Amino acid sequence: MVRNISILVFLVILCSCTSNNQKEKQGLEPVFSSELTAEEIEGGRMTAEILWKFGRVHEAQVSPDGKNILYGLTRYDPPTNESNTDIYRIPVEGGDPVQITSFKGHEFNHRWHPSGNKIGFLSEEGRTVQIWEVAMDNGNPKQISNIKDGINGFEYSPTGEKVFYIKNVKLDKTPNDFYPDLPLVNVRIINNLMYRHWNTWHDYAYSHIFVADYSDGNIQEGKDIMEGETFDSPMSPYFDQSEISWNPDGKFIAYTCKKLTGKEYTLSTNSDIYLYNLESGETQNITEGMPGYDKYPVFSPDGKKIAFRSMETPGYESDKDRLFLYDLITGEKEYLTENFDESVSSLKWDKEGSSIYFISGIKATFQMYKIDVETKETEQITHGVHNYNSLCLAGEYLVGEKMSMSMATEIFSVDKKTGAEKQLTFTNRHIYDHIEMGKVEERWIKTTDNKEMLVWIIYPPEFDPGKKYPAILYCQGGPHGAVSQFFSFRWNFQMMAAHDYVIVAPNRRGLPTFGTEWNNQISGDYGGQNMKDYLSAIDAMKIEPFIDEDRLGAVGASYGGFSVFWLAGHHEKRFKVFISHCGIFNFESMYGATDESFFVNYDLGGAYWEKENQTAQKSYATSPHKYVQNWNTPILIITGANDLRIPYTESLQAFNAAQLRGIPSRLLFFPEETHFVLKPQNSILWQREFFSWLDKYLK
Repeated sequence: MVRNISILVFLVILCSCTSNNQKEKQGLEPVFSSELTAEEIEGGRMTAEILWKFGRVHEAQVSPDGKNILYGLTRYDPPTNESNTDIYRIPVEGGDPVQITSFKGHEFNHRWHPSGNKIGFLSEEGRTVQIWEVAMDNGNPKQISNIKDGINGFEYSPTGEKVFYIKNVKLDKTPNDFYPDLPLVNVRIINNLMYRHWNTWHDYAYSHIFVADYSDGNIQEGKDIMEGETFDSPMSPYFDQSEISWNPDGKFIAYTCKKLTGKEYTLSTNSDIYLYNLESGETQNITEGMPGYDKYPVFSPDGKKIAFRSMETPGYESDKDRLFLYDLITGEKEYLTENFDESVSSLKWDKEGSSIYFISGIKATFQMYKIDVETKETEQITHGVHNYNSLCLAGEYLVGEKMSMSMATEIFSVDKKTGAEKQLTFTNRHIYDHIEMGKVEERWIKTTDNKEMLVWIIYPPEFDPGKKYPAILYCQGGPHGAVSQFFSFRWNFQMMAAHDYVIVAPNRRGLPTFGTEWNNQISGDYGGQNMKDYLSAIDAMKIEPFIDEDRLGAVGASYGGFSVFWLAGHHEKRFKVFISHCGIFNFESMYGATDESFFVNYDLGGAYWEKENQTAQKSYATSPHKYVQNWNTPILIITGANDLRIPYTESLQAFNAAQLRGIPSRLLFFPEETHFVLKPQNSILWQREFFSWLDKYLK
């Protein structure tokens, strides 16, 4: 459903900003309080309200000289449902952060100019998003673009002579275009698939890349390098700008695109990397013939090679992300990580072009690595119980965004040679000083097929081994997202533990960072071994003297929500309560209504009407809706109207079935939310209902 959700994707919701004068824009920032109240300090534990006081650090960018870091800091105001993002600067050696911007709303997509003397960023002006710049010596921001209808992202060329920017281009006709005499008509006329994706319906427009000349204080309309093409780059639904890169002399752009439409698009993961020549205007597909996802091109320092990530298996969105090199002179491709059994991300060349730094998972953590381009030997640089979510080079240091189950994202520097870490930002220290975190413990538990499975145990604050606690089995989504050291702003293990629950979070079959065999096993076996893994974890823990085996619950979202529905029909009275968020209930209706058919095609083995397809029929036979007759346990079901990946009707079917069966049940339906609950007040209500339901049956 969502590959590596924990690795989170930064979502910016722009607030309205109406001033037309850059001097007036400064100083308008509302004060979003992050201070704890006296009652919260007295309580000393994580709450939903405290969680929304955390500042959220993101998008660390190192200066060209390697001495300073830009980063964004977002804060929220639950009483108004508003948020605000500002840009800060901090030295790589450490020191106090300096606030660079203070507009009302959001400044984002911050980038160092190649000179290092100023930064560019995006901000809303009027009703469009434009490029602004601020010099490091005067701090007076100035708008430098005036692009019609605004832009979504931008990047300076390495020489500083040009920029590319990303903009939506309307290419498809609407019903109003076809019937201009019916201006009030409200209908969609659909002739092909991919008419909706993840959380939005198709809006008749496509994300295109434009190239424009750059001069101080003036960026005009540029050239659309994808003119007339009905494809997105960056690709929907994430529109990740890292899918596009400049070459060192600014004469080429490499970009990622899935140049398919309709039925072909929904059945395929075949994205490719295209090389655009600014001088000739020609475009070359450099990954033609590679049938899986090919993404994230990064040029070598000499511009002769491109490193990129590639998946081998068509239709499998969670395949191993391999590191490949493309030689721009010979056209040859080289598989660098053939002997490395995990995926790679955040590719960064060293300045000599002899090594590539990257992030990869190992045993439910994410660490920094280096690979020698010639020998293909890999070296793990960081170690510890944490996740690194990003990586930048800064001279003798690496800079990354680091988190754990007990710490929201902060920026750290890492010595390249020793791996020694230094924390640079302390955004939420004032919160940690007043709340107690529960202990996080790593356990290895035997599975039914005699494998060793890593299970995280999170204990309540002030844990007393002489007491008996209720326990919650956490079922992970993804379905291929490791239960790693992520700090979630909804599925927050520390908040669950703060309510005096012991959390049991297994890295069941189908989760990465334990090798490709462990990760791949789940496809075609949704109701099989990974469900046994869940039961192995809770059965091993419930015999502990500090856990009350008569007070067990199971919770999960997405694939975890499906897992809860499945367990409800098979748990043999282990659990006293369930919570399922956006889960699959009926495999047949899921297949027929989800947006990207390649996902269900691969993971379920095919379509439900393929009666001779034994793999598919085995999957459909394990659909949770076929075991509702066994349901006997209270269940809370949650969904959002704009979830197009697992349509909300899956949750409605499950709730209706529970009601008709006389099972104590409750439905939370969020008309404005998607697969995720993102609005502050909705999220706080979500937490209150979540714990109210658990407490009712477990305490």
